[in-house]
Amino acid sequence: MVLKHNLVTLADGKPRCGWVSDDPLYLPYHDDEWGRPHRAPHALFELLILEGCQAGLSWLTVLRKRAHYRKVYDGFDPARITRYTPKKLERLLADPGIVRNRSKVDASVTNARAWLALAEREDPVSFLWSFVGGEPKVNRPRTLKQVPAQTRESEAMSKALTKLGFRFVGPTICYAFMQATGMVDDHVIGCCSIAS
Repeated sequence: MVLKHNLVTLADGKPRCGWVSDDPLYLPYHDDEWGRPHRAPHALFELLILEGCQAGLSWLTVLRKRAHYRKVYDGFDPARITRYTPKKLERLLADPGIVRNRSKVDASVTNARAWLALAEREDPVSFLWSFVGGEPKVNRPRTLKQVPAQTRESEAMSKALTKLGFRFVGPTICYAFMQATGMVDDHVIGCCSIAS
């Protein structure tokens, strides 16, 4: 892997954002998911939970566990997650295939309840996308240093989600969520994913 400015050029010769590696999960995540708009409620809920689980860890750590999360979290079905019993939560906390942090596991249930409550009031997709005016916000940073950790939009989202009862939704987590869902596109100038 050769680092050139804020891009990496991997074995295929294509320049990509400097944070990506040739990991078999990370590379397609960067190329096909990150910064691409997601508007399906299921995808947004899944990413909201996973971004919260990532707090304090690398995204690659969570990405490597994502398939197992999907299995043990019932496909990220919020209605099923709200019915998790203390016994189920203890099984999750003993499962090495996920991030075994009680606060994060408990937050997934809390967030599933908050998601369903939000869905009774309004469309969660429209609500979440409203923080970027309903359309992807395309940034074209020249350097990785120009990519913020949080913005006014992510701060507003964080405050609104917290008010609705969500947990692990600080402004930095919300900004990572915005990037993961394509609400924000922060691919660095010169990245091959810009043209595709």
